[in-house]
Amino acid sequence: MYNPLVQQTQTINRDLSIADTRPYALGYTKREFSRLELQGALLHELTEDVLRCAGIGPGMRVLDIGCGVGDVSILAGKLVGPKGLVLGIDRSADAIDIADRRATEAGQCYWTRFATAELDTFYCDELFDAVIGRLILMYLPDPAATLRRLARFLRPGGVVAFQELAMPLARSVPEGPLFSQCRDWIVGTIERAGFETDMGGKLPMTFAAAGLPAPQMNFAGIIGGGPDSLIYNYIAETVRSLLPAAERVGVTAAAEVEIDTLAERLRGEAVERQACFMPATFVGAWATTAM
Repeated sequence: MYNPLVQQTQTINRDLSIADTRPYALGYTKREFSRLELQGALLHELTEDVLRCAGIGPGMRVLDIGCGVGDVSILAGKLVGPKGLVLGIDRSADAIDIADRRATEAGQCYWTRFATAELDTFYCDELFDAVIGRLILMYLPDPAATLRRLARFLRPGGVVAFQELAMPLARSVPEGPLFSQCRDWIVGTIERAGFETDMGGKLPMTFAAAGLPAPQMNFAGIIGGGPDSLIYNYIAETVRSLLPAAERVGVTAAAEVEIDTLAERLRGEAVERQACFMPATFVGAWATTAM
């Protein structure tokens, strides 16, 4: 279906800053897109809480940056309803294709739309009521500069809302060697690849550097234990997606990881130790710009 806002976004890209040439650590494979859908299911309630607290509601026009396969955009689309509009943008055309399909399956294709665009060259003549994102600022070379520029697309009194990781807080109780190794592989790879491992903790200073008001914030996480948790697959699939980058930056090698059995070995460790795995801690931050 033709949408002038999406068409405009796809055709008007202006070079406003230097492009980030670092390869995305998690890649753009079909397996990674499936991992993103699993992540979306695990984080659904946590992210919905951030968006509701930020004031995302019926009739609003929302820009979702780094939308991936569309989980946050579709969640925002549910909140704004058919009288609103959500535009999700991502650099991966393959991810956008999946997001389009999922929005159609969710019955939101008329008001939840997607476009392939680079964040550092994205431009749109129209204004939004909110700019949102999840797990995207951590991968940007200058997240404050990106927020400052994207805030230009907000109407006065618009909302900026993001949810990011505080990776150093990941832990298992009791501590298990395999969980600890996975945490070190994940954190070490992200860090050595040049990305931020504690973006969640740095959200207040990032908002300040972007010229935004001090944000309201919340703190939440996903946890799991016992034989039936999805946490083990989530950890293992994250390691799988990171493995090419981990080998490239010298964190680990495929032979050491034994990726095809990793989820089951994590399950076995958790069950044997009666452990509680807390692999990811998320910080939400939101602020309203001046009227």
